[in-house]
Amino acid sequence: MEIDVPATTTNFGAGFDTFGLALELYNTFEVRPSDSYRVRVFGEEGKNLPSDESNLFVRVYKRCCEVLGFQDRPIELKQFNSVPVARGLGSSATAIVGGIECALKVFNTSLPLEEKLKIAFEFESHPDNLLPAFVGGFTVNALDGDRLYFTKHEFPQELRLVFAVPDFELSTERARRVLKKRFTRQEAVFNVQRAALFISSLLSGDYALLSEAVKDRLHQPKRAKLIKGFDEVLSAAYAQGALGVFLSGAGPSVCAICKGSEKEVAEAMVQAFASRGVKATYKILKANSEGCMVRC
Repeated sequence: MEIDVPATTTNFGAGFDTFGLALELYNTFEVRPSDSYRVRVFGEEGKNLPSDESNLFVRVYKRCCEVLGFQDRPIELKQFNSVPVARGLGSSATAIVGGIECALKVFNTSLPLEEKLKIAFEFESHPDNLLPAFVGGFTVNALDGDRLYFTKHEFPQELRLVFAVPDFELSTERARRVLKKRFTRQEAVFNVQRAALFISSLLSGDYALLSEAVKDRLHQPKRAKLIKGFDEVLSAAYAQGALGVFLSGAGPSVCAICKGSEKEVAEAMVQAFASRGVKATYKILKANSEGCMVRC
């Protein structure tokens, strides 16, 4: 069995913990029955990931078997990593989603998405990453206690996502710690207005609104201070014609929404990081609409 799980980008500035998008960049998990657990991780992006039963995919797989009421069956896992780790592109979500889908396939059973997410939330409590990895597309979610509401939409096909990926990791936990505990009414209203404007821009096709719609006062100003060169990268991307520029997830990758001039934007972002002594690479990606795919 092979399982392809897409990377994700989230927040889009003002849509903090709310907006998520699946991308055409994948981690692939090749699974076979085995007499004992064996894990091999391939790809430069996964060189530091565990190659034993502490591997996140395996831990999620075993937990899902337990929830299903089955004794887990040992597997041989080959994990091919293309999604950068701890860079704000949903690498951990790929392993969580993959582990759940693997267990369901091994035992030839199914679960509704709500039940899959309950298992996933034991490992990561961020539906903005998990939802698009499961279902694809652009997702909008809202939590009310334990209840999750969400919608899935097609992302405009003419838009591209350009990522500048710096050569250092930033854990979600560290990025969460720097956030303010309290916000003013003005800050909250600022974000509500721009999150609504973002959706309106996508629906109307008036992409000139995106540069304003991705502005944020809840998370990005604090997190940007952890990312050397962030302001320069943002300015460089806009100077080359980017429509909207924001911190991908918790960072440190920076994403630019583009309609044309993608390579110019990408190179300018990388050069801006370099001007501050930060090595970076770039990825130019399309939105993924299918989500996780399982092939036998």
